Amino acid sequence: MGSEQEKKEYADFMEKVKRTVYLDNLSPQVTDAVIKTAFDQYGTAISIHFIQNHIEPNYIGKCALVELENAKQAKSILEVLSSYPFMMSGMPRPVRGRPAVPEMFDDRPPKPGRKIQVYWVDPKDPQFEVAQKLKNLVKQHVAEQTFLQKKQLEEEEKLSKQQAEALKGHYQKYEMIDSTLGDGTSKRLSKCYGVNLNDD
Repeated sequence: MGSEQEKKEYADFMEKVKRTVYLDNLSPQVTDAVIKTAFDQYGTAISIHFIQNHIEPNYIGKCALVELENAKQAKSILEVLSSYPFMMSGMPRPVRGRPAVPEMFDDRPPKPGRKIQVYWVDPKDPQFEVAQKLKNLVKQHVAEQTFLQKKQLEEEEKLSKQQAEALKGHYQKYEMIDSTLGDGTSKRLSKCYGVNLNDD
């Protein structure tokens, strides 16, 4: 059994896990400051740590562990993320969030009293066939996941391009209107067509 100090250390760590949110599907442009600003209305992010994707290891999206002041704030943010599309930093896809689990933390302390035993399974062992099936299933799952992620990224790139083109078009319209007002063209046109441009 672990010492009292080890138990306390692990209990404190588990409290940290409860007040931490795991985010993925983040844009590469998202920074600590962006996340803090986005979460300000729901709670205070006291720690942000960008990590590898623990749910989909082959996914290239950015992920982060965000520690809030308490578990209530973490729950509130998770409810928002599950109820509405939550966008950050102009990204073309909504952020996904879920409760953090101990295995996501690199600095997690060992669980008091836990012992892990590792051994090779002999081909003659009845469990060998089960292990082999699980191994093949994992490979198949990874291949399917990679294919779906590729399709998702293609769709996101397409959407991002459409958004950029729409933004460019709106900006060009704004520049045209601004230049028309600035060089006096609008006043000349208003006189020509008898249109009153004054607010009153």
